[in-house]
Amino acid sequence: MPGKTTDAISPWFLAAEELGEYIGIRFGRVPPGGAEPEWRFLRHADYDGIGGLAEILRQRGAKVDHLMQIKYPAPPSWLPLLRALPKYLKPRKRLKWAALDRAEGSTDHPPQPPPAVAWHVFDEMTTTQIRRACRKAGVTVNSFLLKNLTKAIRPSLQDQSSVMPWMIPVNLRGKVVRDRDTANHSSYVAVKVRSYETASDVHRNIYEALRRREHWANWYSYQLGRFLTAGMKKFLITKELATSQWNLGGFSNLGDWDPEKRITQGDCQGAWLFCPPVLRCQVVGAGCMTFQNQLSLTLQIHPNLTIDASVARGWVSLWVKEIEMDLASLLEPAATAWPNVAPTDRGSARKLTSTPPQNLKVAAMLIP
Repeated sequence: MPGKTTDAISPWFLAAEELGEYIGIRFGRVPPGGAEPEWRFLRHADYDGIGGLAEILRQRGAKVDHLMQIKYPAPPSWLPLLRALPKYLKPRKRLKWAALDRAEGSTDHPPQPPPAVAWHVFDEMTTTQIRRACRKAGVTVNSFLLKNLTKAIRPSLQDQSSVMPWMIPVNLRGKVVRDRDTANHSSYVAVKVRSYETASDVHRNIYEALRRREHWANWYSYQLGRFLTAGMKKFLITKELATSQWNLGGFSNLGDWDPEKRITQGDCQGAWLFCPPVLRCQVVGAGCMTFQNQLSLTLQIHPNLTIDASVARGWVSLWVKEIEMDLASLLEPAATAWPNVAPTDRGSARKLTSTPPQNLKVAAMLIP
């Protein structure tokens, strides 16, 4: 069993908070029969995504004994950091956005949750179809979702052929031990997605980064932060040098929660949503999770880019459309996929399973 480590992640988020960033992780629950989420925010200085959701569920009476563990076998090592140092020293290149609706905003203090947020929940049957399509293609659900998210956002760039860089958190539970199982256990890999790449390409790129143990390089780079003052951390964040590359955004998937539906507390019922924080140096946050066999997508945008919820809503709508088009091409022909449905009814049956219940359609809001 590895020894306990100090929290090397929290000081960086505290430095970002002192720079005026909102560091709350967004969690939401859409109650059965409800139309809008009940939002809850936990500071990333205190929790990571898995830990935050576990904390909320436990507070509501759910039994969440063991949190998800890292599956990739690479052991902890400082050596990947030494190999990755040249990457940290490379110049940072931001992508340029096309004209976006920005709406009118204010510079409120203290910082507030991003007002441009949108979400979508798939029903159980569509969630099963997504899993089946990914197994058939030999890719993870993560790779499938990230490929389609990138395709949805790409039309909003000045150069739609640009390489799009993403931060993908990696859960280190099982290799790293902290005082609380809900504390920060997350490192990340940095992945670039090209316009012509398929989900298989994205899958390969993510696992190549893991094979190079970039998650350990980034974890130990933050451990070195103990030798930096708070002012130095703020300087690196401001200069966009606190990560191994400039990232368009963070893409995080909390995985599969309670597929057996053992959690029955009333305050836990319904669809659950999650989204990582956004920063000036990482303006898009995209979060996914599956709770009781329903996959949800949530996206938010940093106010520096826009506070117009219609932009987030448009991106989520395109994201869902790309996913559904991929499903249509990856799944079996209708005659095989719907053996108990008459030929004249197959179209309507497919439509019902690829559309969430009315109250769980894409939604967006401006938060006061």
